[in-house]
Amino acid sequence: MPQQDTAATHAAVDQPADQPRVAVVTGGSRGIGREAVSRLAADGLAVVVGYAGNRELAEAAVAEIAAGGGRAVAVRADVADEQQVAALFDTAESTFGGVDVVVHAAGRMNLSPIVDLDLAELDAVHRTNIRGSFVVAQQAARRIRGGGAVITFSTSVVGLAFPGYGAYSASKGAVEALTMILARELRGRDVSVNAVAPGPTATDLFLEGKDEQTIARLAAQSPLERLGTPADIAEVVAFLASPAGHWVNGQVIRANGGVI
Repeated sequence: MPQQDTAATHAAVDQPADQPRVAVVTGGSRGIGREAVSRLAADGLAVVVGYAGNRELAEAAVAEIAAGGGRAVAVRADVADEQQVAALFDTAESTFGGVDVVVHAAGRMNLSPIVDLDLAELDAVHRTNIRGSFVVAQQAARRIRGGGAVITFSTSVVGLAFPGYGAYSASKGAVEALTMILARELRGRDVSVNAVAPGPTATDLFLEGKDEQTIARLAAQSPLERLGTPADIAEVVAFLASPAGHWVNGQVIRANGGVI
């Protein structure tokens, strides 16, 4: 069978008219992923909150959605483990009936000059960011229903080339390539595939290890003169996940306040 036809063999049925749309969000317990969970739930989607280790935060997200009248469930999954990710998608299908939106927000970052980077840490970053993205993309291609959206995460550092971000930026460059190819491989499925590439954003992952002067310098780089917030990025995710954003496909959206 020709390679470009592979995705078609896994084509999922369209979403039934009487069922809510369903989102799978990896990295959904913290930061941008957590904000995306809340934003998608506010739009009426049932949400599967994927998390790596912090069950308490993931369950808190589920409880918040339930308190607002929405539907959600938390599932632990190492995104680089294909069996655990398959189980994550299995839960979406068995609990809510299918998968319409996949937001892959889970990631790992290590800051170090290339000359000093421990190669074991390089392997860990690439395992989560590259292998993890591939595993999630593979399951998304097999499961997502027509009219759906796949949203991966890159970083504006791919273009900005900040010193110290060598391992992280390299891994996210791979995510951008994977995203563009998946968009083309899903031809005929009515599924959009895009990457969101935030700039400096006030998450725990970003702020860790930075002093106040560094944070202020990074905030000043945007013409809007502030750091991004997880809510800023979640709005972009919500647009791409919605019918209004469905014509945007095969793109990297640099959501960074104008940093160039």
